[in-house]
Amino acid sequence: MDNQLRIKYQSKLYELPYTLIRSDRKSYAVSISPEGKITVRVPLGASDRDVSHILTDRQHWIITRYLEQQSRQAAKPVSDLTPAQRAALTQRYIAAAKEYFPKRAAYFQQFTGGTYNRITIRDQKTRWGSCSAKGTLSFNWRLMLAPPSILDYVVVHELCHLTHMNHSSAFWQAVEKVCPDYRTARKWLKDHGQELVL
Repeated sequence: MDNQLRIKYQSKLYELPYTLIRSDRKSYAVSISPEGKITVRVPLGASDRDVSHILTDRQHWIITRYLEQQSRQAAKPVSDLTPAQRAALTQRYIAAAKEYFPKRAAYFQQFTGGTYNRITIRDQKTRWGSCSAKGTLSFNWRLMLAPPSILDYVVVHELCHLTHMNHSSAFWQAVEKVCPDYRTARKWLKDHGQELVL
């Protein structure tokens, strides 16, 4: 059952529903999905007072992040495709992605180093790419809807994870060496990623 969080922000009172999840974790965490769903995760032994404290402590982050997500959702383009058209077009983009991503990965690997075993194409809602410990690179087919430079940045990002399985300064230096304007690409994905829909 959802709980209610009341936050006053810029002279307006917001009542935000949130889901409280208790588990055997040791830390506290607050997350907001792209759709604006707020989830609070706490240890099993956390008291109501503990929960209230963490929400009060992070209320500025919660409301600003929530409003940001709401704004992004409102900015999403409205498609006039029928479900059948969307499904057919999606399959065409996925097929194209299965051909295109391996070519870009092979090209950039000569600059990043590392060895990958295979490449998979996925339909994820919030992740653009990933690199497993076994050397599998996964990419979101929706990147085919983005400018080529953005897709290339994600490819370089995941290739660099083959030698740096973290986001350390060494990792970002490796990314920057191949993709000097990676910060621009990251910002573009943050600002426009939700627009990559059919």
